[in-house]
Amino acid sequence: MTDLRHILITGGAGYIGSLLTSELLRANYRVTVLDSLLFGGESLVPFMHHPNFRFFKADVTEPRAIRDNTKGEWPIPYALVHLAAIVGFPACQAVGKQVTWQYNVEATKMVFEQAATLGVERFVFASTYSNYGLSSDGKPVTEESPLNPQSLYAETKIAAEEYLIDQKDASTAPISFRFATLYGMSLRTRFDLIVNQFVLEAFTKRELIIYQRGYSRSFVHILDVIRGIIMVLEVPEKKIRGQVFNLGTPEGNYTKDEIVGLILKRMPETVVEYKDLTFGGDMRDITVSFDKIKRELGFETTLTVDDGVREVLFALKTGLIRNPADEKYRNAQFIVQ
Repeated sequence: MTDLRHILITGGAGYIGSLLTSELLRANYRVTVLDSLLFGGESLVPFMHHPNFRFFKADVTEPRAIRDNTKGEWPIPYALVHLAAIVGFPACQAVGKQVTWQYNVEATKMVFEQAATLGVERFVFASTYSNYGLSSDGKPVTEESPLNPQSLYAETKIAAEEYLIDQKDASTAPISFRFATLYGMSLRTRFDLIVNQFVLEAFTKRELIIYQRGYSRSFVHILDVIRGIIMVLEVPEKKIRGQVFNLGTPEGNYTKDEIVGLILKRMPETVVEYKDLTFGGDMRDITVSFDKIKRELGFETTLTVDDGVREVLFALKTGLIRNPADEKYRNAQFIVQ
């Protein structure tokens, strides 16, 4: 027991965090989850009796949230995975700039500082490829491409990334992941993500209303994201200290029309309607390069968008999720497809 590596996850009851908790426990890690339970805590119930699991209800904007909830018999965490945030441009727009900045930037600084004070070795930060915004030349964006945020969400993630890059020589090694758009099932599934949302709409309404028709996006299965997180807990520190990695796969670069095609393959009766929409939101239209994470860490994905469509449809058809319209499956109610 004493030799098990201890991982602390903020936002561990959420979409990524709950499945990450499951996979870390399965890989024989100790896991402490901190979460304010904004969307409930049912996702953590399966772990309550696991000897290597602990949960603390806490808000990361509290100045001592990390320090006060890492005391006890367990060793100081080896790594902290910081997922707690206001996630997605609709949720950020809903709560406003001040609250979003407090949770996504100021809280990140406080959590990192507490981690460094405690002696945590690695700090994994969840960022987003929204930071790239619109590609200026149409070429795949790399980690060195100019950042062109189109939303408050992206602005805050860039600010947090910049802070962490400045901490690259700190005692705690920071690493930032710019996730592609996630899809797939979790213990707290989200239906405000494009692939999951399209499957839900096609299944329940037999219709899809699509905005920004020709836009390209990048997609990655949630389980592959978790594999990437676990990978950076285990590789030599020199490979990841102060680094930013796009996390996804070139095979996940799709236009919205191509995603619709995957939906229609399984639900051909779906009626598709296209609408024009201009709004001050997250206007991503980019193709993303994932050469760096493959070259430097050897990371490759294992699941495809079609796999995600199939599993979400199966969960809906079989009633695994009885009420997918429940608000707990969305970070915000306003969704643009």
